[in-house]
Amino acid sequence: MSTNRISTSAMHSTVMAQMMARQTALAKTQSQVASGKRVQSPSDDPIATTQILDLERSRAQLEQYGKNSDAATARLNMGEQAMADATNLLQRVRDLTLQANSGVVDAASRASIATELKARSQELQDLANRRDANGEYLFSGFSTQTQPFSRGTTGVSYAGDQGVRSLQIGTDQRVADSFSGQEAFMGIAQGNGTFVVAAGVHSGTGSIDTGQVTNAAAWVRGNYTVQFTSANTWQVVDSASAVVASGAYTSGGAIAFNGVQVSVSGAPATGDTFTVAPAATESVFTTIDNLITSLGSGVDDPGSRSQLNTNLNGSLAQLDQALDHFINLRAGIGARLSTIDNATASRQQLDDALSGSLSQLQDLDYADAVSRMNQQLVGLQAAQAAYARIAQLSLFNYL
Repeated sequence: MSTNRISTSAMHSTVMAQMMARQTALAKTQSQVASGKRVQSPSDDPIATTQILDLERSRAQLEQYGKNSDAATARLNMGEQAMADATNLLQRVRDLTLQANSGVVDAASRASIATELKARSQELQDLANRRDANGEYLFSGFSTQTQPFSRGTTGVSYAGDQGVRSLQIGTDQRVADSFSGQEAFMGIAQGNGTFVVAAGVHSGTGSIDTGQVTNAAAWVRGNYTVQFTSANTWQVVDSASAVVASGAYTSGGAIAFNGVQVSVSGAPATGDTFTVAPAATESVFTTIDNLITSLGSGVDDPGSRSQLNTNLNGSLAQLDQALDHFINLRAGIGARLSTIDNATASRQQLDDALSGSLSQLQDLDYADAVSRMNQQLVGLQAAQAAYARIAQLSLFNYL
């Protein structure tokens, strides 16, 4: 009969290993309780770990979208304020133009108005060169470090580009954070948006309004000239000198052709002309510069007065176009801000759902963990007490 002998050192090693294992398990449970996390390393739950990493990556992406949304919101709010300031400024310019167009304003008053308009033009240029909180220009396109507007010998020019920077605010959603200076200040439709009028040969006292479109389908884009064949008759010719309409003249009466009409007031002389041309685009700075130039021209007789009236009427129409343009830009900014708000709400809902899923995978059941920790602690203490007694089972203790 054979007898298995266990050496004292082997027994000690076995017991110590068991106690170390109990201590490790207790320490792990204590760490879980302290952190509130069930999964603290991939070995705790490999499948859950993979899912947790995916969820955390998705939440980090949502957080970045949130930062992009905040940046776009801040920049759009500054752009909206700039457009509001530009609208108020142009309204003041329009009021001054109406004042200058009054028959009781003398040359000194027009000079004073022109002086203020120069200051307003510089103010508008400064506004167009406004920066955001990061020191980047709002209206320079992609070239955010380049000053977009400067005045030279031919007027105000644009040095930015026509790009529009956009930020991603969702998985498949982006929003532009500004407008280019070209779009905001330079590309404003002339006249009534379809055609623009101007005085040509002028010796009488006739002045023309900005006109209107009565039938867009009948409008034939081209250059036309309203000619007064006498003080009481007119005709409209195209660029090939072909007559497209004619009629008797009545001051303030409609001169209609090809789906549009204009109105001439006063007493034009035989041979006087007015031009009607397709609308192009014009910068708001050019509009104010032209207005200042018109106010600087002499008004020495009824003819020059009617010429000034025509010019100022054109300036008023162009200012109205600019005001409408700025209002539309502000509406566009409002739409973008609304898009960001909707994206933020959707992103918050998704983040809450991801957070709930992450909690189910990762968070600790405190009641179960505390109960387990107490059991592990009692078991470790019992093992330590037992080891203390077993360690004394040696003949040397009885010699």
